[in-house]
Amino acid sequence: MERAAETSTCTVCGRGFEARFRYQVREEEGQFLYFCSQRCQQTSLETERACACDTCERDFVLEFPWQATTSDGQAVHHCSQACATAWKTRAAERPAAAPRRIAVFNHKGGTGKTTTAVNLAAGLAEAGLRVLLVDADGQGNVGASLGIRGEHGLYHVLIHGMSVADAAVPVRPGFDVLTSNETLAAAELALATRPNRHRVMRERLGDRAAGYDMVVIDCAPALSLMNQNALVYADGILVPVSCDYLSLVGVKQVTRTVRNVRELLKHDVQLVGVVPTFFDVRNKICREAAEALGEHFGDRCLPPIRVNTKLREAPSVRKTIFEHAPESHGAEDYRTLVRHVLRGAGAGAARMGVEAAAAAAVEPDGDLEIPIELDLEVEPVPVAALSAGGA
Repeated sequence: MERAAETSTCTVCGRGFEARFRYQVREEEGQFLYFCSQRCQQTSLETERACACDTCERDFVLEFPWQATTSDGQAVHHCSQACATAWKTRAAERPAAAPRRIAVFNHKGGTGKTTTAVNLAAGLAEAGLRVLLVDADGQGNVGASLGIRGEHGLYHVLIHGMSVADAAVPVRPGFDVLTSNETLAAAELALATRPNRHRVMRERLGDRAAGYDMVVIDCAPALSLMNQNALVYADGILVPVSCDYLSLVGVKQVTRTVRNVRELLKHDVQLVGVVPTFFDVRNKICREAAEALGEHFGDRCLPPIRVNTKLREAPSVRKTIFEHAPESHGAEDYRTLVRHVLRGAGAGAARMGVEAAAAAAVEPDGDLEIPIELDLEVEPVPVAALSAGGA
């Protein structure tokens, strides 16, 4: 059964239509304008007053659609084709200032994703980097863990075009948080109607997060449209895996998801590392699980995070593990994780480009062997779940 075409309403004439071309959607001051035809777009431009060329700064009156474009959500104007070409050339020659982006992701809940995201971000900031922690889970556990509630959050950045600087909450020196709450569910509904809906986070956060060295994204335990956005925005995925049987089964699906993001969404995201969590050396299943992960993922199986009471206590007092119990095993383990992530960024470097990340992380071949007699056949992520964009 074919899905009904998604329609937009023309800002000028009010006619409903299906947006097919880039010129039919224009963003101005966080609002989207829609045009059913070039004539309606021309009419919209003619109502605007004289403006200054962003290349040569000469005042002129808009006459043609190509004279008004957008860059990072801001209007850009060109008085001539020569100025438009010069602007594009200058933009291409600007040095890349994009931070490294790491999504903390697992389909399964209860693996320590939020604990890992919060303490990894805090540890990177402690190491001297400027870090943005993005809560992409509508439960809002990042804000609850740190005792913050932002007036604005990820919803306002994605839907209203608010800048990261205006929405993020500074919580520690060099450590900002973009919070979320239940409004993120409404954001998913709005994203579902957008062209290229799985790339909205990449478009919205791209250049606007350029002032940070690292962006850490705490993902929800699901393959939702929001998580698709997070995985397409990220250049690497960090997977916390609790040391139990069901989590080993679940990590199979994570590796398949990485493949599907590459093949279906055309984004070369890399598996940065797998982190065994809730590790207890006294338990046989923990030892076997960590051993299986190590054999399959090699040096991308990072040192485990041990079971630690202080780690459980830290969110209740609204602190990171480094503030609550800096000498604990939990703090020691997360400092080790931070060192591994920084080494991945290059010795002594604060950033790692996508090319270096790709060279450092190549997906392993074969299937993960589960060290239990009873094995389960895990179905791959359905193609329709990604191609439809609404899973």
